[in-house]
Amino acid sequence: MVLVHGIVHRRQAWNSVVDLLTPYRTVVTVDLLGHGESPALDMSGPDLLEQVVDALSALVAEFETPDSRVHIAGNSLGGWLALALACRGRVASATALSPAGFFVNDRDRRRAIGTFQVLRSLTRGMGDHAPKLLSYKAVRYPAISAFFAHPSRVSYDDAVIDAASLLANTLVDKGLDATFELPVAAEPHVPITIAWGRRDLVLPIYQMARAKKNLPHARFITVPGVGHVPMTDNPELIASILLSGSEPPAVAGRGPR
Repeated sequence: MVLVHGIVHRRQAWNSVVDLLTPYRTVVTVDLLGHGESPALDMSGPDLLEQVVDALSALVAEFETPDSRVHIAGNSLGGWLALALACRGRVASATALSPAGFFVNDRDRRRAIGTFQVLRSLTRGMGDHAPKLLSYKAVRYPAISAFFAHPSRVSYDDAVIDAASLLANTLVDKGLDATFELPVAAEPHVPITIAWGRRDLVLPIYQMARAKKNLPHARFITVPGVGHVPMTDNPELIASILLSGSEPPAVAGRGPR
């Protein structure tokens, strides 16, 4: 199972669920282009996401075997990428957690992008004092509350690294004009699960209605008590959803084996 993080995040976003998955799946976490330890993005405009999809598709192919395709799961931008590969017929299944790309209008899209830009401006304003300021819960918890329903579950070290990633990443700016269009499903029977956090403040749950319209064959789950990055908010529940979403169709929905 390949796990794909969201915009301005990194592969460590999945750390809280990896140990819950590895007894049942072989797990690979990746850094998208322009994130973490992967090469920087060198592109912009409407073809941006298509190039990211192509790069991820090539990576997924490296883990295929002659008789087995890869399961994929993603959060936010990673969720949209997982759906794109499912529509291409490149994966065995796809599970998307609060996927990007289902904005109800352009204003909704710019609101979501603006959330990252505002937080980056605030982080930039902290300057070299960011590590010290984030050591105070009164600063750290509000600073990350847009992404997590339970900020107290995010460690200080992770908050500092995520703040640095937010400052260094340029995908928010380069992705302003990106077109989130899923291809017509080449293999409509690829199992798709879309789970949305009820307390998501970045991509609110009302966007699920558009996802249902665009992907009527998918299985939809409303997840209580979690925000935009649900893996940290409730690792056990999210691991169960990931395992269920990657089960063969005959047993999907059983949860962990």
